[in-house]
Amino acid sequence: MSDPITAAPAAAHVLSPVELFLQADSVVKTVMILLVLASVWGWVVIFNKLIRLRVLHKRAEKLLRSVQQGLPVSSLAESFNAAPVNDPLVAVYRAMIEEHARSADLVYTDGQRESLQERIHRVAQLASSNAIDQLQSSLSGLATIGSVAPFVGLFGTVWGIMNSFQGIAASNNTSLSVVAPGIAEALFATALGLVAAIPAVVFYNRIGTDISKYSKRLSSFINVFEIELSRQLSKKGDRNGLRVA
Repeated sequence: MSDPITAAPAAAHVLSPVELFLQADSVVKTVMILLVLASVWGWVVIFNKLIRLRVLHKRAEKLLRSVQQGLPVSSLAESFNAAPVNDPLVAVYRAMIEEHARSADLVYTDGQRESLQERIHRVAQLASSNAIDQLQSSLSGLATIGSVAPFVGLFGTVWGIMNSFQGIAASNNTSLSVVAPGIAEALFATALGLVAAIPAVVFYNRIGTDISKYSKRLSSFINVFEIELSRQLSKKGDRNGLRVA
């Protein structure tokens, strides 16, 4: 009879993740590799989105504070000019400024001023939509990992258990030492599926919420710009009723 004291370390060695992977069937190994790669890719997307959104929110706070002090509608404000070009808030502001510059010679009547405001509003909405789409890129991948990874892991588990039963039938031995390794390998695939899926689902919701908050900030900025534009268009003193910054 084997000594249980010496058998315990051996069992612990067999049940280690590396051993479970090495002893697994080729199909189960493929499933495990795919799940690990999906998990790594998901964490890369998560860290990238979280860091970028944190930077964007901090920069938006500074830029929106500068908006409260007065915003030129005919040229790029100094605070926005100093910010990175790829910042969504800056991209929206540049789009509105460019549309204003292209229409500067067309504003003479009240109808033309209203048309200018409408064009700037549409340009701002398009720029904002494009910016949000860029922020949401790769999020569909997280959603896919969160929904598919558990089933991929379950497939590996079912396949591993089938192999275990085939081994039992071939050896005609139902002892725990024969059954346990195959069952453990199979369940390890399910565990990897959950490890990949759970963070993907959690951070998909977290990042989606952060993007929604940032989208509201973009909308608020567009509204502030349009209010300032309307105010400057209503001013008297030059041909177009515009203040040149």
